[in-house]
Amino acid sequence: MESVFLVVATLSYCMGTVGYVIYLYRDWVQVHWASWGILLAGALFHGAAIAVRSMDKEHLAVTSSAEGLSFFALVLVVTYLLVQVRLQLRILGSFVSPLAVIFMLASSLLPPDIIPKSGVFQSGWVVLHVSTLFLANALFALAFSAGVMYLLQERQIKHKSFGKLYNRLPSLDRLDAINYYCLLIGFPLMTVGLLVGFTYAGNVWRSPWNWDPKEIFAVITWVIYAVLLHERLTVGWRGRRAAWMAIVGFSAVLVTFLGVNLVLKGHHTVFVR
Repeated sequence: MESVFLVVATLSYCMGTVGYVIYLYRDWVQVHWASWGILLAGALFHGAAIAVRSMDKEHLAVTSSAEGLSFFALVLVVTYLLVQVRLQLRILGSFVSPLAVIFMLASSLLPPDIIPKSGVFQSGWVVLHVSTLFLANALFALAFSAGVMYLLQERQIKHKSFGKLYNRLPSLDRLDAINYYCLLIGFPLMTVGLLVGFTYAGNVWRSPWNWDPKEIFAVITWVIYAVLLHERLTVGWRGRRAAWMAIVGFSAVLVTFLGVNLVLKGHHTVFVR
C-alpha cells in the first residue's frame, strides 16, 4: 500500500508541475487551482505513505537519504500550499513544484537502505529536531525560488527585454519581501532544530558536539543564513545580493542534507545512508 501511495503522490506532483509550467506562460487561473488541488491530493497520498512506513518502523521514517528526500518533498509541497493561501503568489508554484518532483525522483533512485529499529529514533526530541529543520529548509527553498525569480525579473528589466515572463513574474519588491519573510521565519526554526539536535546528541553520544561532518556543515549553513539575516536587519541588504545569498544558502542546505550523507561518514550517516 505504501508503494502505491508513493506512486500516486509522485504522479500527482508531476501533473501539478506540468500545470504550473503551463500557468507560468498562460494566466489561466483555472489551471493554477487545478494544479494546486493536484498537489494537495499528492501531498495527502504522500503523507499517508510516510505514515504507513513510520508505523511499520515504529519511528518517523527519515533515517535514510531516500526517506529524507521523500519527507522533504512532502514538507516543501505542504509549505507551498499553505504559503500560497496566505500570500496568493500563484506563480511561485511554477518554481517550487519542479523541486518537489526532483526530490521525489531522486528519492526513488537512491537505494532503499534497511535501517534496524532503534530506540534512538523513538523520541520526541528526534521528531522536533527533524520537523523544525525540514520546515526551515522548505522555507529556504521558497526563498531560493523567490531569489531565482528576482534575478530573472531583474535581468529583464536591466536589459529592457520585456518578454512574457516579465508580465507573469511579481515585482522585485514583492519577491525581495518573500525572500526576507522566509528567512525571518526559517532561521529561528533552523536554530531551534540545531539546538534540539545538539541537546539530544548529548544524551545519546554523551557529547552535544562530536565533530560529525553533518554537524559541521549544518553549522556552516546556519552561519550563512545568520550573516544574511544580520546584514538584512542592520546593513539593509536587499535585492540582487539577498537573492544570490538565498541561492547560496539553499545550495549549502542541499550539501548538508544530501551530499554529506552520500560522501562522508559520521554519527548521522551511520543511520541515514
